[in-house]
Amino acid sequence: MKQRIRVVGIVRKDNKLLLLKRSRGRAEELPSWELPTGKIQFGEQPEEAVSRLFFEHLGVQVKEIRLLDAVTFIGLPGASELGNLYIIFEVEPAGEINVQASERYSAYNFVTSEEMNGLKVDEATLSVLQIEKGRKAIPAPVSGPENETEVLSGATIYFDGASRGNPGPAGIGYVIVGENGEVLKRGGEFIGFATSRVAEYYALKEACEQGAELGLKRVRFIGDNLMVINQMNGIYQVKNQDLIQVHEDILGLISKFDKVAFEHVNRGKNAEADAEANKVIDDYFGVKTL
Repeated sequence: MKQRIRVVGIVRKDNKLLLLKRSRGRAEELPSWELPTGKIQFGEQPEEAVSRLFFEHLGVQVKEIRLLDAVTFIGLPGASELGNLYIIFEVEPAGEINVQASERYSAYNFVTSEEMNGLKVDEATLSVLQIEKGRKAIPAPVSGPENETEVLSGATIYFDGASRGNPGPAGIGYVIVGENGEVLKRGGEFIGFATSRVAEYYALKEACEQGAELGLKRVRFIGDNLMVINQMNGIYQVKNQDLIQVHEDILGLISKFDKVAFEHVNRGKNAEADAEANKVIDDYFGVKTL
């Protein structure tokens, strides 16, 4: 199935969201409102595409940008049999927005959820907002934190899986940090020949086992694989046969904790767990690392 990729920027101001009005609608429809959305050009990174979108169509530079999610839609209006991957970012513009010179948009507005009900909003935008709302409201399975502060005041476990070849030789790594910032334990294990997706799940399982052995009660699990985090937060279902059993094992393990949370970070903020996962692969093959 073919897939097209879009970047989406979410801009918040005083509990309102930025929506843009399309300059033209289809012949049979009125122009609709949507979140800032654009294509990724050849050779661009998603973050670069968002910055270009805001500069070209909103007349403003991007001050800060943060990855929120990546979701796939199938069968949106006008896109039958086409997969649509939307990479969602939270964006802070560096100045005032100006769409007067834009060929795509004719107006903009910051609106509340109630005000949005009176607008014709693009189908993809509605889907993105629904998923984002659910992402923040859905607790972690089994023992999601009723009070997030309680989890943040507990331990943090970074986990990562590595596969060289995908599938290929694979390793898992973890780093356990106590509530005072001290490293309680770190390590990894070579798991044989596996995909990176399988390695990520086995890394999380090992992280759960290690945390339980240490007697931790409030744990924040941090990983850089967005799909794994979304599945653990209940946003996406686990349908791959090679993951169902290990996912069920993890659900059983996290029931041993009082409070848990699952958080996604970029790869750079998970470097130590990644290093542990790659170290065990190097060790297995006798490769010396500096």
